[in-house]
Parts: sequence; structure tokens; C-alpha cells
Amino acid sequence: MMMDQVKNSLNDSMKKAIDSLKHQLGRVRTGRASATILDGVQVEYYGSMSPITQLGQISTPEARLLQIQPFDKTMIPAIEKALFAANLGVTPTNDGNFVRLNFPALTEDKRKDLAKEIKKIGEETKVHIRNARRDQNEAVKKAEKDKKVSEDESKKLQTEIQNITDKFTKEVDTIVATKEKEVLAI
Repeated sequence: MMMDQVKNSLNDSMKKAIDSLKHQLGRVRTGRASATILDGVQVEYYGSMSPITQLGQISTPEARLLQIQPFDKTMIPAIEKALFAANLGVTPTNDGNFVRLNFPALTEDKRKDLAKEIKKIGEETKVHIRNARRDQNEAVKKAEKDKKVSEDESKKLQTEIQNITDKFTKEVDTIVATKEKEVLAI
């Protein structure tokens, strides 16, 4: 019973860390335009803040161009203002119907900086994973101390916790390496 609780709790917290990593890496700009870079951009719409994704249709007609077609054309100035405030590193332009974000090609220095940022995000995720491991190990040791589990069972649980941690750490390494390769590709 204790083993299932520990494993489920550990898997849940580590999956959340992996999901967070994927979300954060989705916002890192590669050489291509991606609508995920707009996640979190909020536009003031009639007095309340709304996600930009709910105010228009977002498309990528070209590899380095994002195009936003607002459902309400009067929102174009507010969308532009929100994009400027989001500090995405690109300047929005509009033609009265669309707001366009043209992403310039990344320089080699910028690619290297992005690769460093990706590694940093990966390391932060590994720290979260190790913290989850520590918390579960402490729970197992406390249960052993309180005589809820035997010493052998405690050792088994700690080995299982380490195996799960290793699995998730390898997954982080794979995700980070894939994103780095994507950023460094010309």
C-alpha cells in the first residue's frame, strides 16, 4: 500500500515537472515561428484581460511569420500593444486586417544563448525532480522510523524511488537535447 502511494505521488510530481519543462521550452524561440510563443500574452478586451489566442485566429503562413487575424478588427491596436508589452523580440505590424510577427533568422550567438537558456531550464526541472525524490525518501524514512514499514521495505522503496527519478531525469535530458538540436540547426 505504502509503495503504491509513494510511486503515484512521485510520478505525479515528476510528470508535472516534465509538463512544465515542455511548456517552457515551447516558448523558447527557434528559427521557426510557432504559436506557442504567444502563450501567456494577455490583451485588454473591454476592460478585462484575455489570452490573445481567444481574440483571433493565429496562423503561420510562412516558416518565420506568425499572422493573427482578430475576430474584431477594432482590437488590432490593443493586440499590437500587448505584443509590444510581451517583449517577444519581434515587432508587430498590421495592415488593417492582420497583425503579423516576422521572426528574423537567428544569429549564431543568439542560437548559442538560446541553447544555454534551454540547458538552464532543463537543470531547473532536474532540481524539481530531485526535490520530489528527496520528499518521498523522507516520507519513507519517517514511515520506517514510525515502524509503519520494515527496513527491507524501506530500502526497496528508496531503490524504486531512485529508479523512477533516473527515468525522469533521462527524459529531461532527451527533451533538452532535442530542443537544443532544433535551436542550433540552421
